[in-house]
Formats: sequence, structure tokens, C-alpha cells
Amino acid sequence: MKRTVRFSILGSFIVFLLGCEGSNIEYSYPRTGPGGIPTYEKHQSIFGSDGITLFQNDGGLSERNEGSAGIGVNSFLWRAALDTIAFMPLVSADPFGGVIITDWYAPPGSEGERFKINLFILGKALRSDGVRAKLFKQVRASNESWIDSSTSSDLDRELEDSILTRARQLRISSAPQVK
Repeated sequence: MKRTVRFSILGSFIVFLLGCEGSNIEYSYPRTGPGGIPTYEKHQSIFGSDGITLFQNDGGLSERNEGSAGIGVNSFLWRAALDTIAFMPLVSADPFGGVIITDWYAPPGSEGERFKINLFILGKALRSDGVRAKLFKQVRASNESWIDSSTSSDLDRELEDSILTRARQLRISSAPQVK
């Protein structure tokens, strides 16, 4: 009799434990946010949700990660932008954010004016809207100070077009050659 009671209790306990196996219990604990305030939000990564792509495992260039191994923007656009403005001194170049800022540059043939360029690579795809350029111009006043001058938006567009042309050349030259 005692033996039967023990086996029935043990059997009930095992059935109870097996019943708990399939449950999906998710515990969500508050994290400490700015100022020590509890929050349930996940912290954002500086590398985004995809992280950093070091090696492609799809055997080639996919549409999504085309030319973007290791940096946060399209590598063809990045290299083309650096090639296009290589004659100007760089102040800042951020491959993860896609920002290139040059210092003021005075071309040898033009006295009394200087230029500065800000370039923005906007995504991982090699597209015509993937690069934005802004050209700044200053002219020297009679009192030797520099005064901002307006530039044509056509110059910005021409710079963007030359970067896109160079990026396409780099992409074509990096494609596997078919014999």
C-alpha cells in the first residue's frame, strides 16, 4: 500500500515536470537607462543590428552587402570618393558613418579662393542616390579675411556623378573575369 502511494506520487511528480517542459516562459527584467531610470528597451549597437560584416558567406557579392565587407557603407562608393578627392587634404574620414570632410584647399591656378568638400555615403548599395556632396567656397576679401561665397548646385551634382562613375569602374574591375 505504501509502495503504491509512493509510485503514484512519484508518477504524478514526473507528469507534472514533463508538463512544464513545453512552456515558453520569457522573463524580462528592467535595464538601467540614462539617469538610473529602469527601462525595458534594448540598447542600440553602434554597428547596427547586422553588426560588422568581415567575411561574406554567400560565395560572392549579394545585393544587400554588395561591396560592403568590413565597413558600414558601400566600399566601391567609399573608395571612389577617396580617389576623387585625393588631391585635397582630409580632416575626417569615417567609413562606418560614411562621412568624408576635407580641409580648405586653394587650387594652384586660382588666387584668392579656396574650396572645401563634405561627402556623405548614404548606404550599402551602389545607387545613384547613395552619395551626397556639398562644395563650399570662400573668397579672400580686401582685408585678407575669407568670406563665404555661394556655389552652384551643378558643381555638387558633377562631383557626385564623378564619384559614381569611378565607383562603377571599381566594381567592374573587381568582378570575376569570364574566359
